[in-house]
Parts: sequence; structure tokens; C-alpha cells
Amino acid sequence: MADASDAPHHDESSPLLGEKEAQVGNGKEEDAKAGATSAKIQPSKPAPVEGTPAPESASIGYVWAADGLPVGEPVGRAQWDSSLFACLGRNDEFCSSDLEVCLLGSVAPCMLYGSNAERLGSSPGTFATHCLAYCGLYLFGSSFLGWNLAPYFSYATRTAIRRRFNLEGSFEALHRSCGCRASIVEDEVQLEHCEAGCDLLTHVCCHACALCQEGREVRRRLPHPGFNAQPILVMVPPVEQSMAREA
Repeated sequence: MADASDAPHHDESSPLLGEKEAQVGNGKEEDAKAGATSAKIQPSKPAPVEGTPAPESASIGYVWAADGLPVGEPVGRAQWDSSLFACLGRNDEFCSSDLEVCLLGSVAPCMLYGSNAERLGSSPGTFATHCLAYCGLYLFGSSFLGWNLAPYFSYATRTAIRRRFNLEGSFEALHRSCGCRASIVEDEVQLEHCEAGCDLLTHVCCHACALCQEGREVRRRLPHPGFNAQPILVMVPPVEQSMAREA
């Protein structure tokens, strides 16, 4: 009786099976070589770091800031709502406010300065602080030096308004009107120093007009901090329901 182990195995002895196995083995080796080659050619991507922009935003060329403006793109200067010598303002919905500003700037500049600083700081407690400081400087300068010292300190409010709303300064407006080329306009640091000096000169030479212009500007752009209304939640009671009997 022949042993089962001595029986011929047709699967193992088939020449076609050997060719298939060889082809499969060669295919696996080629795939492994191709994978190793592609791993060498393609560089490994670095892991994303927290706080970095997404790949879609990185391909744009600039990043969006928190205020909605793209960083890296130039933003044009805005113009003042009224000129320096427009004491009565403009004939619009703020006409009564412009008359009040003109009256305060002529009679009580300390109150107008305190109001401007209060609106700019958006806190109700700053009015008394700035108004009293203005009065102290005015009384000290008028009593001992013979002139008002308040313009040498109040010009900082004009600089803050100009920076906050990206307004055109006096030097830049003069440069634009004359049409001359100057390297100082291209340098932001030097231009800001020059504009701060122009703000001081404006307050020293035309103090009342400067306060009135700043008052008209902040009243059109910023609401009074004491008038910030809080949202009111109205609760509507549910409709009274009645149960009907089934027939």
C-alpha cells in the first residue's frame, strides 16, 4: 500500500504554480522597492505647531488680524470729519452737539477736554480726573508763568484719537497738498514723531480749535460711556392651554 506521503502532489509539482509564485514574489519586491524610493524622494512634513495658520491661509500670503483687516496690506488714511477751523461743525444730525462743543471750547475748555478723554477711554470715571488736571495746569501756569500749560499735556489726546481711527496728521496732510517727496513719510517711526510734534504745535497755537475738532470727531465715532444700554431679556409667558374631553 502506497504511503500518502509518496503520492505526487500536483499542486506543488505544477510548473504554472511556480511561475505564479515567482511573479507574486517579484511583484512584492518591486512594491517594497518603490515604496522605499518614494519615501526617500518625498520629504517628511513637519508636525503642525499650535498657533500657526492653516495651510490654506499660509498660501495666501497674509494672515487675517483680529479686527478683520489683513496684515501686510496697506490701509489708507482716514480724513477728519471736520476741519480745524470749522467751529460750528456741519449741518447734520450732530448739529446740536457741534454747538455744544463750540460753546464748551470757548467758555469751559476743561470740561470739553474731560469729555473727550472720557469718550476715548470709555470709562465714566475719567471725566473728573482729566478736568481737574486741566484746571490745575491752567491755574498754575496762569498764576506763576503767565500762560496756560494745559496744551503741553492735552495734545496726547489728539495723538490718541489720530492713532485709534487712523486719521491723517497735519504733516501728512501738508505733504499731500504740496505734492513734494520726502523720505520721512516712508519711515513710519520718523513720521509718527513728526506728527506728534505737529499735534503739540496745533494745541499750543490753536488750543480751543483743536479741542473742538477732537470733540466733534469723538462724538461722531464713539458713544458716551454712560449711555451704553444693557440688553433686556423679555420672558413671554406660555399660552394658557385647556384640555378637551374626548367624545
